[in-house]
Amino acid sequence: MHTMALTAAEGTPVPVFGAWESAGEVRAVFHRFPGGGLSVTPLTPAQADSLAAFLVSAGWSLPSAGGDRATAVAFAEAWQRHTGATPVLRVRLHLHRLGVLTPPSPFPVGRGRVAGERDHSLVMGWCRDFAADVGEAVVVDADTWAGTRFAEKRYTFWETPEGVPVSMAGVNPMVGGQVRVDPVYTPAHLRGFGYAAAVTAEVSRAALAAGATDVVLFTNAANRTSNALYRRIGFVPIADWAVYDFMAGHG
Repeated sequence: MHTMALTAAEGTPVPVFGAWESAGEVRAVFHRFPGGGLSVTPLTPAQADSLAAFLVSAGWSLPSAGGDRATAVAFAEAWQRHTGATPVLRVRLHLHRLGVLTPPSPFPVGRGRVAGERDHSLVMGWCRDFAADVGEAVVVDADTWAGTRFAEKRYTFWETPEGVPVSMAGVNPMVGGQVRVDPVYTPAHLRGFGYAAAVTAEVSRAALAAGATDVVLFTNAANRTSNALYRRIGFVPIADWAVYDFMAGHG
């Protein structure tokens, strides 16, 4: 449930972090990258309302907010009350955690290969195509690469026996024993052959071998194909997630 905060803590650019405290104990944390939306760990509706009020009093303006579904809804409603901004659901997600890794069947011919320096242009191009596919508003090119969320990930290809890359999976660096798989991308004309399942299984296997205790990933709740794919190889849904965009109000 804290996957976003964990990876943000170790990445760049450095986000603004905050904590919700009660009786001297930290009950939740939130973070925001420069110019970005708010990401928050689980809060009660009352806590979400207090956080929204605090951020408004501190002069914050938010384009969006996300978290587990109950928290995201509670905060979006609280933000509307305090600012007049209208929350609009951008996406619903499922957070999955790997249970027992199960190799895909049938297993596509080929092998996994960790991407290297010579693969940078292809990695960058496929990340750009992935962002376009999922509607992510980001420019991915040689000038902007270092500042994108894709830059610090490690990438693995699934290749045909002839050495042709046909699918790619990225992983965040391990933090607190956790590795998050993201993104997983297969060019449209190569989909339907099991390559995404194979490369996801490969990076998951590598993460476990490196000592990860939790391997997690997000899926779009509306994408039945990807949800079924990841469950077949051992990922189990553990939480619903949501992101809301805020349309300008009076605040």
